Amino acid sequence: MKRWGLLIVLLAVVLLVLGAGPAAAEQAGLGGDVIFTKPVKAVVFSHKSHVEGLSMSCNACHDKLFSMDSGATEKRADFNHKSFDKGKYCGACHGKTASPMNAQCTNCHIGVKGHAKLSKPVKKP
Repeated sequence: MKRWGLLIVLLAVVLLVLGAGPAAAEQAGLGGDVIFTKPVKAVVFSHKSHVEGLSMSCNACHDKLFSMDSGATEKRADFNHKSFDKGKYCGACHGKTASPMNAQCTNCHIGVKGHAKLSKPVKKP
């Protein structure tokens, strides 16, 4: 199960690096990938893996756990692991009905180097 999660995240990162990730997901109406840079740089969240891969509906998270407004959640002072551990944000599912957040950190945390790779402009032939 953990390997599938890692595989999904790696696939999302590869697609994002190739320039197909967010565009393909947005075209499918899934919201694309979200890359959080606060409180740490950087965490990637794949709408596609949650909506398509896990058959979750958008309203499972929006607007109860996460605002639909881009960047709004990241601005909240309590958007951190301490709140997650209390069942807020990602912690509403992860650690309860989904994989725990205290294992396989790189499933979500891509770090500064990962963020730098994703931020580079894609060269088109």
